[in-house]
Amino acid sequence: MSRTLVWVEHDNASVKDPTLAVVTAAAQLGEVTALVVGADCDGAAEAAARIAGVARVLKADDAAFAHALAENVAPLIAQLMADYDAFLAPATSHGKNIAPRVAALLDVMQLSDILSVDGPKTFTRPIYAGNAIATVESRDTKLVMTVRGTAFAKANASGGSAAVEAVSGAIDAGLSSFLGAEIAKSERPELTSAGIIVSGGRALKDAATFAATITPLADKLGAAIGASRAAVDAGYVPNDYQVGQTGKIVAPDIYVAVGISGAIQHLAGMKDSKTIIAINKDEDAPIFQVADLGLVGDLFAIVPQLVAQL
Repeated sequence: MSRTLVWVEHDNASVKDPTLAVVTAAAQLGEVTALVVGADCDGAAEAAARIAGVARVLKADDAAFAHALAENVAPLIAQLMADYDAFLAPATSHGKNIAPRVAALLDVMQLSDILSVDGPKTFTRPIYAGNAIATVESRDTKLVMTVRGTAFAKANASGGSAAVEAVSGAIDAGLSSFLGAEIAKSERPELTSAGIIVSGGRALKDAATFAATITPLADKLGAAIGASRAAVDAGYVPNDYQVGQTGKIVAPDIYVAVGISGAIQHLAGMKDSKTIIAINKDEDAPIFQVADLGLVGDLFAIVPQLVAQL
């Protein structure tokens, strides 16, 4: 049986949702070992041990790993890969930063953003902004992959009882250092794990209009707020609101697209949503091609009416 090593994305206390989908993907390849890397990360290691399907947890706890700098983490993973056949990481900013470095150190080709596991070394992944799905087969002895979290069911966060084992290895490469982070805080659900998302586009004119139009609807629905790249580039909302090929990939139960035309790059990030509701004055907008429900009309009249009805 193949052995797979899964990168656990965490906040030192708990495991983040994308990791649960990666565990599901990894389990289709073989026995799953979860790797928790951080500083004072006992809580995250214990949470990883409770994930259903995880057979073993490796914990690398050191100050050099405090901020998951890829230059420090990748050599450790490459060292551990002597005992594993595949390394999987979520296709998040951290995963996309770490996995290519691991692949380079192992001298193998990385498989990015996989959507399904079709065989021991055969997978599907999106190309052309998701307009086509490629089936790829690796001939490398070691596999390195990032996993699209919305393509796999999430493993249960409880029910497992894996043993936690401390590991050590290459630590501070001295190639980078953490200077600081500006993290947006919100009481709303995290965009990538929200059940309902209300997104706005460039048609909302400016930041004040965006907030006045989108926020009341999101409040009524208990939804996260997203945006198209055009809205982000125009300064309506911060970068972490962006949904799309160069933003966040989401697949909520309900996705409400307000004033979003549906450029291919945006569709790549949300077309797997279970129900898509589009509001746009242009009846020929591409967004209506993927929408389950479409409202053609002035969003500045329709959205307030929806809020009033809710």
